Amino acid sequence: MSLVQIEDLSVRYGARTVLSRVSLSIQSGEIVTIVGPNGSGKTSLLRVIIGAMKPFQGHVKRGSGVTIGYVPQKLHIDETLPITVARFLKLPGGRTATDIDQALTQAGVPDLSKAQLSQLSGGQFQRVLLARALIGKPDLLLLDEATQGLDQRGSASFYQQIDQVRQNTGCAVLMISHELHVVMSASDRVICLNGHVCCEGTPAVVASAPEYRALFGTGTGGALALYRHEHDHGHDHDKHTHNHTEAAE
Repeated sequence: MSLVQIEDLSVRYGARTVLSRVSLSIQSGEIVTIVGPNGSGKTSLLRVIIGAMKPFQGHVKRGSGVTIGYVPQKLHIDETLPITVARFLKLPGGRTATDIDQALTQAGVPDLSKAQLSQLSGGQFQRVLLARALIGKPDLLLLDEATQGLDQRGSASFYQQIDQVRQNTGCAVLMISHELHVVMSASDRVICLNGHVCCEGTPAVVASAPEYRALFGTGTGGALALYRHEHDHGHDHDKHTHNHTEAAE
């Protein structure tokens, strides 16, 4: 079942077009990863999907009753704020202790409910943000470079947890990632974005596509060098490769 259908989507900031004629769909239960250089429109695409930004043209259609959970790249919390994980997850209200315990367990940190938010490690904090996204039992989980700032081991553990969440809940996952070695092992489908959809398909098919290699080369070393490991700053189940010749304006 298609959870989200995007048709002929374009996004502009002033006179600058950051996304041009993007069309894609997210199916129930699949893990899809978006890759692309800084400024390619990855974060803008997620913002449109969650409704935080209006497109210049095109449409985003959600399936009936589809709920979305969102894990941001970063969330700044005042370190002097005395708030426990459980209290943070209750905001803005309506969440029960059972809801919180279940979400923390799904995120892989079942014992953190009484911990102070300010005392969490980077990896623990990202798991709490994951729990916050999961507490609403989403059909689609969106992650915007959610492992930013974590070391390789922490990132690998986080992505393993995401796969476990998918297996346990059946939710689909759409994520932005710069860690191509993880992407190629964890995704059902990869979409290469550079202002428009360059190519998409299974990881093996995309990795061999000329459009992908033009951006990333043939190995992850060159691919990772393309990133500055920072946010796009808002400027920005087919086994066949779909080539798109429309260039961003």
